[in-house]
Amino acid sequence: MTLFPRFARRAALAVLALASAWVPVACGPALAQSRIKDIAEFESVRGNMLIGYGLVVGLNGSGDKLENSMFTRESLIGMLERLGVNSRSDALKTKNVAAVMVTATMPAFARQGNRIDVNVSTMGDATSLLGGTLLVTPLLGADAEVYAVAQGSLAVAGFSAGGAAQTVVKGVPTTGRIANGAIVEKELGFDLGQFTSLRLTLRNPDFTTARRVAQSINGFIGQPIAKPLDNGTIQVAVPQNYPGQTVALMTDVEQLPVSTDQVARVVIDETTGVIVMGENVRISTVAIAQGNLTVRITETPQVSQPEPFSNTGRTVVVPRTDIQVDENSDRKLTVLPGSVTLQELVNGLNAMGIGPRDLISILQAIKAAGAMQAEIVAM
Repeated sequence: MTLFPRFARRAALAVLALASAWVPVACGPALAQSRIKDIAEFESVRGNMLIGYGLVVGLNGSGDKLENSMFTRESLIGMLERLGVNSRSDALKTKNVAAVMVTATMPAFARQGNRIDVNVSTMGDATSLLGGTLLVTPLLGADAEVYAVAQGSLAVAGFSAGGAAQTVVKGVPTTGRIANGAIVEKELGFDLGQFTSLRLTLRNPDFTTARRVAQSINGFIGQPIAKPLDNGTIQVAVPQNYPGQTVALMTDVEQLPVSTDQVARVVIDETTGVIVMGENVRISTVAIAQGNLTVRITETPQVSQPEPFSNTGRTVVVPRTDIQVDENSDRKLTVLPGSVTLQELVNGLNAMGIGPRDLISILQAIKAAGAMQAEIVAM
């Protein structure tokens, strides 16, 4: 009589242990999360594009031809005159100078004296920038103000070499890069401490993800300070427990985990045959038949010659044509059941021996039939 209650208690404990052992398995998919830092960025915290026009000197005869590139000639004359050299003469025929466009991106919060990388590209008929040096070039912003000045020796990845009959070109020798080649001369007035609210912008806009980001921030702070404005913007108010500590709030928010959501989408590049399908792509019940008609024609002409010492015969070419028609009769009609997952769709189409080119046509036909619950994007 006393053994049954003990057995019942042991059985109940075993059932509870088994139930608790299944809990991590049920929660496993929820662990696939991303940081807010990886899926969104704070509004106004961005880089600024800079552009400038300059001259590259020191080229080994691979620069612009001054008779063809008038802007290079006038720029060279103007630079020399500013240095006190009178060069207005028709005898100016150097080939060691090239006019270039200089581009750079000034990062957010760049301070005066910081260095940034610059890219240099030719404008005229220069064939290579190898060995060239960029002269002092002001870099302007969208407001036509000078924010940086670039100068230095170029690093060119490509090269060109050749002779009278053949030329070899590797890479792009008409573009170059100068690491830390520009010095910031003017700062952008931007103070994060004065902001009472911030805005997060999702890199992949989605209403569900925006709502989850707001919920994650509110759960961490313990106050309803975040709310989604649309599918790509979340407004975050600076709480009272972060007085003047906007950077600290941004750091805490960036590290919060969020489960992202995405639209079912199929991306197709017909030029290269690349197909990318999202995880949520679903196919309803549909039948697929695929086959190609292949006609192969082979010409094997034969030469017919007359008998030896024949006076009437002559040598002729007799055509021989072999035609083969392959209708791929071994291809069968395949039925894909409803709610087919991405893996099942790929396995089924691979079993039919379908290549990427035919797969593109099949996916477009499935979408036209209304059996694909996904968006098709053609690149």
